[in-house]
Amino acid sequence: MENKTRIPPGLTNEEVAERVKNGQVNHALKPLTRSVLGIIRDNTFTLFNMINVVIASFIILVGSYKNLLFLGVALCNTAMGIFQEIRAKRNIDKLTILTQAKVKVMRNGELCELEQDELVLGDIMVLNREDQICADGMIFQTDGLEVDESQLTGEAEPVVKRADDYVMSGSYIVSGQAYVKVSAVGEHSFVSKISMEVKQEKRPDSELIRSIKKIIKVLTFIIIPIGLALFFSKYLQGLPLKESVLGTAAAMIGMIPEGLVLLTSIALAVGVINLAKQKVLVKSMPCIETLARVDVLCLDKTGTITDGKLDVTDIVLKHPHVTPSQITASVGAIVGSLDDNNATSIALGKHFTENPDWQIEKRIPFSSARKWSGCSFAEKGTFLIGAPEFIFRDLSAENRQELDDYANQGFRVLAVAHSREMLSESVLPEQCVLLAFILIADNIRAEAPDTFTFFANEGVSIKVISGDNPVTVSNVAVRAGIADGDKYVDMSEVGEDADMLRLIEAYTVFGRVTPHQKKDLIQAYKKEGHTVAMTGDGVNDVLALKEANCSIAMAEGSDAARSVSDFVLLSNNFDSMVNVLREGRRVVNNIERVASLYLIKTMYSTVLALAFIFLAGAYPFQPIQLSPISSLTVGIPSFFLALKPNYERIKGQFLHKVLQTSVPAATCVITYIMLILGFGNMLGLNFAQTSTMNVMLTGATCFVALISVGHPFGRKTKLLVGTLMAAFVCLFLFGGRIFSLVSIFDWQMMLIYVPLLVSCGPLYWFIRHLIMRFTWAGAKD
Repeated sequence: MENKTRIPPGLTNEEVAERVKNGQVNHALKPLTRSVLGIIRDNTFTLFNMINVVIASFIILVGSYKNLLFLGVALCNTAMGIFQEIRAKRNIDKLTILTQAKVKVMRNGELCELEQDELVLGDIMVLNREDQICADGMIFQTDGLEVDESQLTGEAEPVVKRADDYVMSGSYIVSGQAYVKVSAVGEHSFVSKISMEVKQEKRPDSELIRSIKKIIKVLTFIIIPIGLALFFSKYLQGLPLKESVLGTAAAMIGMIPEGLVLLTSIALAVGVINLAKQKVLVKSMPCIETLARVDVLCLDKTGTITDGKLDVTDIVLKHPHVTPSQITASVGAIVGSLDDNNATSIALGKHFTENPDWQIEKRIPFSSARKWSGCSFAEKGTFLIGAPEFIFRDLSAENRQELDDYANQGFRVLAVAHSREMLSESVLPEQCVLLAFILIADNIRAEAPDTFTFFANEGVSIKVISGDNPVTVSNVAVRAGIADGDKYVDMSEVGEDADMLRLIEAYTVFGRVTPHQKKDLIQAYKKEGHTVAMTGDGVNDVLALKEANCSIAMAEGSDAARSVSDFVLLSNNFDSMVNVLREGRRVVNNIERVASLYLIKTMYSTVLALAFIFLAGAYPFQPIQLSPISSLTVGIPSFFLALKPNYERIKGQFLHKVLQTSVPAATCVITYIMLILGFGNMLGLNFAQTSTMNVMLTGATCFVALISVGHPFGRKTKLLVGTLMAAFVCLFLFGGRIFSLVSIFDWQMMLIYVPLLVSCGPLYWFIRHLIMRFTWAGAKD
């Protein structure tokens, strides 16, 4: 058999080049974001853009070129959407590269660090504690390796691996070191298959996106038939071709809420960029909204509530002739001699820094199977450290009660023991004397208590789902300030047919939870109508992260957890969750505000188009006249309103809230236009005069709606709205020729529009009050 006691040299440059040529490279997974070409294509070739092009073609056909102004607005909107999405994509791609852990390999006899996609078949990986295995392989050489394979088997206990054993990608090293020869790379490795599977199955659960798609779907079915019906109706009524085309174009342009889709994309993209500045990687834009709606937050203890590190908190002497300095010396000698790199050994090494340099006769490193480690020293005897119940099979009732008390307080307890016998192999000496207990506790993240308080105040329930001892987890939850953290259950005792709905109602802390039970608990919360977020950092959290409506991982967590999560907290600071929630609420609340402005135009345009199929006379607007209304009362202010700080808790459904503003405004516009046409016919006014008043009253109504959704106003918002209103007035004073408007200083026109302008605000608020009262009564019933 080949000698494997030496350090393997790894592949040569020539061997690497040959494998790259043959495609035996650990190619990265499919990118999280669309390509630049895909973004340009998807933003350009939309149904509404195609309709705009067709409308523009007919306007060119009849020679009314100034009415093509709407096309310039559509082009600017498209360009802005492309720019913001590409900007967001670059932020995501850049942060994704930062989150990818590098891998150490041997090449040409030297240790080097590579990106994961530079790994080739046959490379020798050098793996240490906490490393994620990024490619399948066979162990070439090891001095004792323990691997967490819970994502393969569901078993939380580490598996001991020896030379010639296989390890799978996606698992990670618990303790020890190994040289591993890569046997599968890229899409053939286990982690690639799992990651691609979970990413393909999960879909963003966004009410915002669903509602907007529903609006677009309805418009898709009605806009073209209504447009054709309106055109043929006007043409057959005897209107000239030019007036028929312009009227139809104005109706169809009005029905298209083109800025709504753009604004939603921009608001989400800006959210991605803002979170990137705060070291939060957002993998898909819709998940920002999902987290903003979360009302149950499920946490894994390690890596979220705690930082995964342990601290020695106390030494309890158990022998009358032993001093603290003797315990410090003996533990320091063991830690210094063994060089174990598990979390417990690191905590001991940090606390017991003294190494007395005793002569070592025999050393036994820690093993999760033995639950102890120890060293025999010349003239000193043997010192042991480990779980008390594993070192002492006959602990006294008093000691057992003491250990139970420590466990109830959330401490992990190690026993320090001594024997005069020297160690031989991995067998405990027959006679051991208990010297002391060492109390170790999980280190709670400094920011965690304040973060949990924030979520509780915002109506988000905190639940802890962990594979650890439920008593320990409960204690940590209480220390971290989680409400009802003392209500815990041991999931290893509930059975396979447990009633999960009953469990989630009764308990806050779930201990000894298997990966599949974590998933089942998430499903139970979702069945109860909750929007659930899950945080985790280990491969045993993958199933639950995938199942949750929204998933969050720490950057220092496993690759598997990061690969399936919607958010990655790059600073490993749980306090970042506050910023993510606030950013999501800002995006959703602001889109709800401005979406109603876009739908006003869509609603009144659709109703008027249907009405004028049957009514005599031209459609009340020309395309050029809609441009200033759309720009000054919707487009420009909505862009600024969408970026305002607005962190209120999200209440109600998106469409319901949007319609409360858009329906009253659209009703006012339709009422005013019908009154203007009626009084205009009585006074013998021409189309130019009535269409001018239509523009005036429509703009005024939209400004009232803008003031409604923009409340409360800051100084900048007041200045913005005031400037836009002044620009709208100047439109009638100086821009009449451009926008097909006539002078408003006509006494017959003033008889009509002055009283209507005065009634604009009161009528809008009266209709809004009626609608809200009716919908509230319906919801109550």
